[in-house]
Amino acid sequence: MSPRTTRVPRDAVHHPLFARFYARFSVSADDKGGVAALRAELLAGLSGRVIEVGAGNGLNFAHYPGTVSEVVAIEPEQHLRRLAVEAGRRAEVPVDVAPGAAEALPVKSEGFDAAVASLVLCTVRDVPRALAELHRVLRPGGELRFFEHGLAPGRGMARTQRVLDRTVWPLLFGGCHTARDPLAAIEAAGFEPTAYRTFTVPEGGPRLPSSFCVLGTARRV
Repeated sequence: MSPRTTRVPRDAVHHPLFARFYARFSVSADDKGGVAALRAELLAGLSGRVIEVGAGNGLNFAHYPGTVSEVVAIEPEQHLRRLAVEAGRRAEVPVDVAPGAAEALPVKSEGFDAAVASLVLCTVRDVPRALAELHRVLRPGGELRFFEHGLAPGRGMARTQRVLDRTVWPLLFGGCHTARDPLAAIEAAGFEPTAYRTFTVPEGGPRLPSSFCVLGTARRV
């Protein structure tokens, strides 16, 4: 990887308490909440060089198919990055975990065949800039895989989400926002959605502010 002129602090995000909570909760959600199957669906059929932003504790790594030649995983939070490094060592594909922020990716332009954004656009400080960076580092025609939660379709829950985003939710959940519209943001950044589906997590369970998800693919145009 080659550094760009724009530099970010080594620990661009610092949420030590939430990071430890997330590391435990995410494993439980994968095992008991069906999220592992969603990760497998998200990454199926990928090949070539892949960049993953906000890799967290590396739970996606076990689901990358053998046709992937390399995963460059960017994770800004120190504790989660250490866990991601450990997960990368267990992966069946080469994984390079690096510090950095989604808004200033420390890699060359047009160097990747695919990009992965998985439960990360809710937390980045600047969604348009982060997606512009993904657009920059993908080769023309490259693919963005996304699995995100966002704005509810119903007005009542959407109103609740907006109130929470202005008050306690980001403070409690590591900067997470529930009322963002990831699909609209992806389209606005110059990606063309090719296939996607919406659903709730947990399916058939209680509807939480973070339950309303979209999973799909988009092409860099």
